[in-house]
Amino acid sequence: MREGTLPVAGMEKLLKKAGAARVSQDAKEALRDVLEEYAMGLGAKAIKYAQHSGRKTVKSSDVKLASKE
Repeated sequence: MREGTLPVAGMEKLLKKAGAARVSQDAKEALRDVLEEYAMGLGAKAIKYAQHSGRKTVKSSDVKLASKE
């Protein structure tokens, strides 16, 4: 089991909100891995938008714009 940035308990909450009655440890870890990978890519795009605008600070508008790609 690898350490992630996102908590595994949060993954269980998300899956249960989505309708799962029970969630395996492997499923929680898999969701965490997928979400972290997606978030890293999204973050990288948002950083590029901020830099293009001449800023060091990433704003919510950068993240929203990056998510629409």
